[in-house]
Amino acid sequence: MLDVDSKEKIIQVLEKGGLILFPTDTIWGIGCDATNEQAVEKIYQLKQRNKDKPLIVLVHNVEMLKQYVEHVHPKIETLLSFHTRPLTVIYEKGMNLAENVMSNDGSIGIRVILDPFCQGLIKAFGKPIVATSANVSDRPFPRNFGEISSDILQGVDFVTRIRQTEKNLNEPSVIVKMDDNGELFFIRE
Repeated sequence: MLDVDSKEKIIQVLEKGGLILFPTDTIWGIGCDATNEQAVEKIYQLKQRNKDKPLIVLVHNVEMLKQYVEHVHPKIETLLSFHTRPLTVIYEKGMNLAENVMSNDGSIGIRVILDPFCQGLIKAFGKPIVATSANVSDRPFPRNFGEISSDILQGVDFVTRIRQTEKNLNEPSVIVKMDDNGELFFIRE
C-alpha cells in the first residue's frame, strides 16, 4: 500500500494540475485531475494523442460515478456490482468534468476502479482521475512498469513506487456501451 506521505504528495501534484504515473487495476496509466482542463491538455500533449480520442476516467465507487454522469442505467449499476474484471462503461452524457476529457458528443468512458490502491487515492483526492495508458499514442501500451518509455517517465510530475517491480503482463479493461434499446455491446473485450 502507499504510505501517507506519498499519498499526500500525489494529491498535491493532482491539485496543482500535474501528471502522475501510477498502476491501475489494468495497466500503468498517466493520470490527472479529470476536472482540470489544463491538466487534461498536458496528457494529450505528452501522449501526442489526437484530441478527438477521449480519455478514460476512474472513480472509486458508484456513488461517485453518479456525480459525473447524467444517468446510470439500472442494468449498468447491476453489472458494476457483479463484474469482477475491470470494466469501463461509455456513458451518454458526462458532467462536472473537464470538457476535453469527454468525447465531442459529451459521452465519457468511466471505470469504477477495483484496485484498492486506486480506490484509496481517488477517495482521498475527492475527484475522479484520468487514467490513460502510459505510452505515446500509436505505440504499444506498457503491460508492466518496465515497459514504460523514458519519454513518458520524464514527462510526468510524479511516479508512484508501488508495484514497479511486478512483471505481470497486464491488459486494458473491457469497454462496454449501452445501445438505444438498452442492450450492452462490447467495444473492447
